[in-house]
Amino acid sequence: MEDDNLSWAEKYRKCGEDWADKESAAALLEDCKSTVMAQRQTMLGDIPVNRAEQQVKASPDWEEYIRSCVEARHQANLAKIRLEALRIEFSTWNNNQANERAEFKMTMGGG
Repeated sequence: MEDDNLSWAEKYRKCGEDWADKESAAALLEDCKSTVMAQRQTMLGDIPVNRAEQQVKASPDWEEYIRSCVEARHQANLAKIRLEALRIEFSTWNNNQANERAEFKMTMGGG
């Protein structure tokens, strides 16, 4: 894998930036939900708000928008899991390094 030669800090930075980008995209879609709803209701003209909302929510466009929100959140969650997995991988590596040093000291009579 191309990331194998990167430092832990660089791996974490890349993974963190990926999560931040995906989190931002998901949050933007979610935060714009009421704006998108209002824009689509306005396009329907002068009809009662509850009827306009029902028509918007019944439309394939709204379903596609909601699916894109859910998919963006899913991608952000996966990126967060990758970031956390990298953190755990580093912690395990770091502990193994400490154990190896301790074993070396014990076998060399320095401990």
